[in-house]
Parts: sequence; structure tokens; C-alpha cells
Amino acid sequence: MSVDFPLDKIKNIGFIAHIDAGKTTTTERVLFYTGIVHRIGEVHDGSATMDWMEQEKERGITITSAATSCYWKGHRINIIDTPGHVDFTVEVERSLRILDGAIGIFDAVEGVEAQSETVWHQADKYDIPRIAFINKMDRLGADFYYSVSMIQEKLSPTAFPIQLPLGEEENFYGIIDLVSNKAFKYKKASLGLDYEEIGIPYDMREKVEKYKQLLLEQISEFDDYLLEKYLKNEKIPEQELKRVIRQATIAGKFHPILCGSALRNIAIQFLIDAIVYYLPSPLEVPPIIAHIPNSSETRKIIADEKAPFSALAFKIFTDPNVGKLTYFRVYSGTLKKGEYVLNVNANKKERINRIVRMHANKMTNYSEVCVGNIAACIGLKYTTTGDSLTALDAPVLLENITFPEPVISIAIEPKTKADEDRLEEALSHLSDEDPTFHIKEDKETGQIILSGMGELHLEILIDRMRRDFRVDANVGQPRVSYKETITKESEARGQFIRQTGLRGQYGDVTIKISPIAEQSLLKREKIIFVNNTSEEQIPKEFISAIESGIHESAEYGVLTGNKVEGVKVTVIDGSFHPVDSSELAFKLAASIAFNNALKKANPTLLEPIMRVVITTPTQYFGSIVSNINARRGKVLDIQEKKEIKIIESRIPLAELFGYSTSLRSLSQGRASYTMEFAFYDKLPNSISKEIIEKIRGY
Repeated sequence: MSVDFPLDKIKNIGFIAHIDAGKTTTTERVLFYTGIVHRIGEVHDGSATMDWMEQEKERGITITSAATSCYWKGHRINIIDTPGHVDFTVEVERSLRILDGAIGIFDAVEGVEAQSETVWHQADKYDIPRIAFINKMDRLGADFYYSVSMIQEKLSPTAFPIQLPLGEEENFYGIIDLVSNKAFKYKKASLGLDYEEIGIPYDMREKVEKYKQLLLEQISEFDDYLLEKYLKNEKIPEQELKRVIRQATIAGKFHPILCGSALRNIAIQFLIDAIVYYLPSPLEVPPIIAHIPNSSETRKIIADEKAPFSALAFKIFTDPNVGKLTYFRVYSGTLKKGEYVLNVNANKKERINRIVRMHANKMTNYSEVCVGNIAACIGLKYTTTGDSLTALDAPVLLENITFPEPVISIAIEPKTKADEDRLEEALSHLSDEDPTFHIKEDKETGQIILSGMGELHLEILIDRMRRDFRVDANVGQPRVSYKETITKESEARGQFIRQTGLRGQYGDVTIKISPIAEQSLLKREKIIFVNNTSEEQIPKEFISAIESGIHESAEYGVLTGNKVEGVKVTVIDGSFHPVDSSELAFKLAASIAFNNALKKANPTLLEPIMRVVITTPTQYFGSIVSNINARRGKVLDIQEKKEIKIIESRIPLAELFGYSTSLRSLSQGRASYTMEFAFYDKLPNSISKEIIEKIRGY
């Protein structure tokens, strides 16, 4: 795939943003102006190329990340369009893991919204260079300068405009490029294909000069040559300014801000130019640090076509027609159809039967794929999200992808006997695709419990189960996924001793458990395991079995059967039998000890707390804040914009079912809100007791 395209001309980029900021609409325009599609698809009428799933067309939102490629000024741009809804944050996380650059899309009316912050900071985690694009400049209430100030305040003080808008709201008609000092006016009748250079309007000249000087002042810090020219007040050539902006952007020290209107087809070509000019190629990103399996050694993986093959599988999707699709990013070497690769995580060989490049849900077959590209293959048996695929003789483990825990659950059961097997198969496929979708069986009722990131997340999965896999099932009401923790220290002994006519079983473990010291709830540790015994007490070959038994027991707490977190477990004593002791015996003994210790450690429930951001006209502010307090919520921040108040709060998820109806009633339908998971926190004792009794069926 790269043999026909040099590495320095490839861009792997993604569009990230809050829901409804215009990611998919922007992507559609990029595909149109680069000639990949000949008709502009629209999200609102279900014709968008990248929103191809039936569920996406019906709801007008992006649910799954979609990949495509286009070409612009001698460059290949590999694009991933990601969802903006918080329930599908897994799609953003795994896409960002393999991208070299990103474009944050912002609504010019709303500025930086809740999910905008989340995805921007997700990109921070992977040190991804970014461009900011302030979209919807044609909307009533659009305010470019307000949005810029929010980006600088909330996301990055080094973000700065390299464009200014011409006009605003319904009179928005073009942009001023500060780098070239030129103004461009778009012609409405041409679908944005035609625009002309015009003189900078007289009433904009002072503002343009001010922002150009501020841009030079900020960007000259990154280059001595530019700084010298700036201090001497000499003219700086356009190409020199572009060069330094590019260097600073790739280094993550500067984030160019652009503007336009995707729906009105204004300034998209300049955004594509910025992608080509300012975002890195695979050669310009730092080497990937990979681990050698079963070793503490690491290896640098550089973008080299002649190096051994290495790639990361970042997405699984089950296509009803062709089966399991595995999306992967190639970090080194070349992969050819018919070759075998090693799945390092599973330690299994996989045969590459078919390589395809994706255009949304359409596939083009290729005989090989080279370093720097994103592709998919069909029919891999063992590979899941985050697995490393490498040459058989050069195994390395690339950094895996971490995902948030689910916060909401539903019970499900097949309607008929015939549905049972199909349900199991469907859930297996869906959990392979989505690492934030968890499945477990309720030991008491026998029901299957599905857990996910939100009501919409589970609704989409159930809908896909019925449509794609033709499974009918009875589905319960959504309920909160609680967790359990402890509030005091305790000790307990666990023994597993069995005598038979042959070899027996002997395991004896004493542990101490204690609450993990309070820390940032956003980064709450789950289970910390420490071994303080000697070889004379417990031989070291049994320690991993003890740890395994504790982790397995922690999946089911003693109060409600929910997962246990925030516990430090220390093995302090034990004994063994020289003949009868085994890994199984110590694993079971540790499990018994852990459960006994939990019961004595004053266990309590943890509940998911959500970050809720409400936008409301000022006159409804008091009623909405009172309602937040009534829902056990806390107001953290209040911002004001004209006649609008933006309230940031933390509210328990259990208090948010039906909140959209309540908010509409409080504000006569004029307030809106967004919600995302923040952290788990302890439940008040009175509420905890009530929930435990309800779950146990008292």
C-alpha cells in the first residue's frame, strides 16, 4: 500500500469532538473536495458516507469510528471519523492510540463542550499533535473569539488562531489567512468549490495586524531565526512562518486554530491544507517503544519499510457478509497476503488471507500493506483489540490500549430455546468488538448481565443483536453498576485441604486487607497485591496462584456480587505440604481467605458519579441548581455567556435516570445537558443499606 506512496507524504489523522460539533459533516466535505465522493452526504438525511450503520442513519449520530483515505496535493490522508457521544468513548480511545495527528472540531456557538475536553485530554495522553477547527461559524450566536478564549483557557494556552473569520452568523462568507495575509471569499452557489482572493476589508485591518503580531510573538519563541527577524521588525516570509508553525505543532507546543462552516461549505480546503502543512507524517513521530516478550528489555520501533513487520490491532468489527474484520496500524515493515504473523499477546500464529483498505463499510482488496498505513484483514481467529501482530521471528509487544469500566447494566434472557445459542454467539461477537461491553452471569438468578458505558450504548448493542444477529430476547430495565470496597483493615486465613486415596490437596494462606489510601478518585487503584512471606512459609511457585485466586474472588463482592476495588492485599503467613500442595489448592485457599477478610472489613458500596454539564437560559438557573442538589449532586463551576449559564456538576448516575424529561420540564424545553463518567465514590450508609437489600431481594 505504501510502495506507491512515500512515507513522508502519508498523514494518519482523526476528527475528534463533542457530539453535534460537525465531525462527520466536516469529513464528508473533505471527501468531496478531495474527489473521493462526487456528492456531499448529509448527516441529517442519513446519506453521510461515514455514518453507514442503520443505527447511525436513524439517530443522526456517529456510533462507530469509520476509516477512509483521500488524496490532496500529493499526500495520502488516512482518516478516522470518531463518535462524539460519551457512551462510545472506546472508539475515540482506540483510534487516538494509532493516529499521528488529530483535528478537534468545535461548535462556534458552544465553544469547548464537555466531550470536547474529554477527547482533547485523551489526545494529550498519547501526545498527539492537534489542529483546532471552529466550525458552524454561520450559526446564530457564533462567536469565534469566545471559542478561541475557551480553547486557550480549558485546553491549551499555546493554541492560537492562524485564521480569522470574515463576517459572522448568517453573514459569514470567508476567512482571512494570517500566515499569508490574504482574505478569501466563498461563492455560495458553487458548493464551496469556488472562492476568490479579495483585499482584507478595511474594518478588519487593525484586528488582522493585532492577531498577526500576537501570532508572530508566540511562534517566534520556537525558532531563533524567526525570533531574530521578529525582534528586528523584519518581514518574515510565508514559508518560514509555515515551517516554524509546523515544527511547533508536531512538537505539541502549538495548536493552530482555524475556522469555517462545514455545512455551508466554507474554508474546508484550507483545513485540508493545514492537515498537509502542519500535521506529521509517520516519519516525524517519535519511535514506538515496544517490549520484548518475557523480558524487561525494550526495542524502538521506527517507521522503516525494511524492518520486521509490527502492527497494532485497534478495532474489531463483525461484518454480516464477510465475518470478523480486524483493523490495524502498521508501525514497521510490510505485510503480504498469504503470510503468517504472530499474535504476541495470544502467542498464536494467524494467517493473513485477505487485506483490505476501508472506505467506511466498503472494501478494496490489496496484496500487501506497508509501514505507516491503516488497513484491515479478514478472518483472524485469535486477535482482539490491543493485540500486537508481528513477524514470526521478531515478536514485540506494543503498548496496549486501556479502557474505562462500564457504569450501567441490564439483565437479558433469550425468549426461546432457539435463541439461546444465537444469543451466546451474538454477545461473543459484540464483546470482541467493544472492550467496554462486559458480560457476566448472575449466579443467583441465572440471568445474563450486560454492562456498558450508558443507556444509549446498551440500547445500540441490543438493537444490533436483534438486527445483525437475529436474536430475540427479553431485556430488563437499566440499572447502575455498583462496586464494592472496604473501610477498615482485617485479617483472615483460608485453607483448602482435601485427602483422597491418592495425592491430596493442601493450601494454607493468611492475608491482611486494608483500604488503599485516599487518592485521586479518577485514578482509583483496583487491587494491590503484596507478598510478605518467606520460602519457608509459602514457596514462590505458588504466589502467582494466590494472586490469581484473589483477583478472581474480587470479581464478586460479599454485599451484592459486584466487583471489589480499592483494596490492598498482603500475604502475611501460610504453610504448605511437600507433596500435596498445588497451585489449585493455594488459589482456592486465597479465595477463601479473601472472602472471609472482606466480611470483616466493613465493606461498602461504590457508585458511579457523572460529570454533568448543563446549558440553560439564566431564568431557569435557580430551579436547575435546586434540582441538582435534590439529586445528591454538587455544583462545581458556573460560567456565563450572554443570557446563558453553563453549570458543571457532579451527580450520582443513580439519580439521573429520566433526567432529560425533568430538565425539559424545568426549563420549558430550553436547557440541554451532557453527561460523562467521572469517578466512583462511596455511597451514604443509609442509601447503601437500601440498595443492598433491594439487590438481594429482601
